[in-house]
Amino acid sequence: MRISNRSSNGWTWVAAACLTVMAAAPLWGQSDWPMYGLNASSTRFSALHQIDHANVGRLKLAWTAHLEQLAPKTAPTAATAAPVPARGAAPAGEAGRGRGRGRGGLTFVRGSEATPIMVNDVLYLPSPYGQVLALVPETGQEIWHYDLPDHATPTLRGVSYWPGDGSHPAEIVFSSGSDLMALNARTGVPITTFGAGGKLNLIEGIENGFPPTGRLSLSSPPYIYKDLVITGARINEGLALGFSADTRAWDASTGKLVWEFHDVPQPGEVGNDTWGDNSWKQRSGSGVWGFMSVDPKLGLVYLPVSNPGYNFYGADRPGANLFSNSIVALNVNTGKLVWYYQMIHHGIWDYDTDSAPVLFDVKHGGTTIPALATVNKVGEVFILDRRDGKPIYGTKEVKVPPTDVPGAKPWPTEPEPILPAPLGIHSFNASQIAKVTPEQEKVCTDLWNADGGAHNDGPFTPFGLKPTVIFPGTIGESNWYGMSYDPQLGYLIVNTTDLGDIGKLVAQPAGSIPAYRRVGYGRFWNPSNDWPCQAPPWGQLTAINVNTGAFAWQVPFGTIPALDKAGVHDTGAPNFGGTITTAGGLIFAAATNDHIFRAIDAATGKTVWSTELPAGAYVTPMTYMGKDGKQYVALIATGGSYYDKTHGDSVVAFALP
Repeated sequence: MRISNRSSNGWTWVAAACLTVMAAAPLWGQSDWPMYGLNASSTRFSALHQIDHANVGRLKLAWTAHLEQLAPKTAPTAATAAPVPARGAAPAGEAGRGRGRGRGGLTFVRGSEATPIMVNDVLYLPSPYGQVLALVPETGQEIWHYDLPDHATPTLRGVSYWPGDGSHPAEIVFSSGSDLMALNARTGVPITTFGAGGKLNLIEGIENGFPPTGRLSLSSPPYIYKDLVITGARINEGLALGFSADTRAWDASTGKLVWEFHDVPQPGEVGNDTWGDNSWKQRSGSGVWGFMSVDPKLGLVYLPVSNPGYNFYGADRPGANLFSNSIVALNVNTGKLVWYYQMIHHGIWDYDTDSAPVLFDVKHGGTTIPALATVNKVGEVFILDRRDGKPIYGTKEVKVPPTDVPGAKPWPTEPEPILPAPLGIHSFNASQIAKVTPEQEKVCTDLWNADGGAHNDGPFTPFGLKPTVIFPGTIGESNWYGMSYDPQLGYLIVNTTDLGDIGKLVAQPAGSIPAYRRVGYGRFWNPSNDWPCQAPPWGQLTAINVNTGAFAWQVPFGTIPALDKAGVHDTGAPNFGGTITTAGGLIFAAATNDHIFRAIDAATGKTVWSTELPAGAYVTPMTYMGKDGKQYVALIATGGSYYDKTHGDSVVAFALP
């Protein structure tokens, strides 16, 4: 592994003894972006303010790095970090679409959802071309790369950084398949003292009584706290039985297990009695595949726990099914349960809780309350006291419509916050079909009327034996990217998509588990253009005042260029990816399938700058200060989301001239 001259002469590597600490958590410099959510509170708020309202209009492309060009052109051998010469980035201003093809002619059908991190003047990121990369943040030039064997793909949404402890070097921690891996942050060489030769197998210990087969991975980077690497698991929620998805903490220097929490409670544990008929046994699903947050002062780690398996049928698991669809607070040092709050009881919609809980203080009732906010796929924002999980603005129970599926018993009601209001639509009837063009109206009307006609009975309509439309659909109004927070305004910022699903449940052969399965994952949209079938807006950006629970503003987010040209405006657009906020009073977001990167006034929601990207960017951007004194805003643009069949390979960074 070759290191550029800059890497050996110009870096300052921080030992743990030299770190400034706040309640035992690193206090990173304002120039850094050291983790996906920027900080332990997952606010994604940068104190940088060089780019602001007055000058954002002058923002220009500073550099582009092409991930395909950085990837090897031949299939890898079993060897991993072979020495290679450093390869430069594309010149400033260059932009182009990659072909979406990788080593050995392989085609990568999934684009990147990763956010780079920046620590000590190095950018670290995973590539869908089977690499982990370190780049110079001012130019995009490669410092080192690590090639995963057998065309493997690293963690989908990013990598994590551990600063070391004086006797152990700083690490880049990520997953590949079911392996958790650690590289030397300076050289890109595996940490051989971590696990077995630099990796450990996450399947070991969670087989759940099954043979060690099936899918398990981390779709989001592990959470680093002190000397702990905390992992959830992404498993196949389409299976009712299979691997467990327990949350575990590992020693960052050795990879040894420190603690384990059962997301599906075992006998004698709180919540085990919410799995009727002993359905906790060998149960799959109910894990953390999204992002965690930590309050170092309270010593709590907050877990967003996902849907139980099987996603759409629950007759074989009667009960509320804790800790699925919940925020769970654990003692971060021991993994012991402190409190939980369940947002969906007995989930049968694939309405995961997956994004990082955002931590902040709320001024309410004359007091200051340490709070957290979480948004689930339903598009409901719960603002909770982060000490005990109690809703600050209250909740109400919404009645769940009945189902015609034999043996199925949905939970009678589901909680809904009194404030904030739901972010999008939760019900549908034929009068709401989109009429933006005659062709759109016909296609969607035909889809609604097909197979005897579809139905929707309001919020939390279960999939039934006849075609059922649910709002929101399984992609969710929000997803893993969640929310950002502007402490200057006290606003939560959340982008949403309104898109329904259409489908039904069909009986399986006798003895099958589950007894009924959903037919397809059909979106309620026009398949020729991917426009949703209900009247717009189809994408929105919302600011929530955390001190009142009310919307500060809500605006359409994104455009449909063909409709704009036809005179149909303010439709919003399907979007997939997150926002960040800055002390310059700005929100930065890509996410929309119009391939536009935007800067938005955080106080008003007005777009104040935009540029077209070389491909769609279905990611969360980040910002940092370079050694050259410039603030950069960077993101990965590879296309390839649910809403975009194009592909690219660019990492792009913008700065003032």
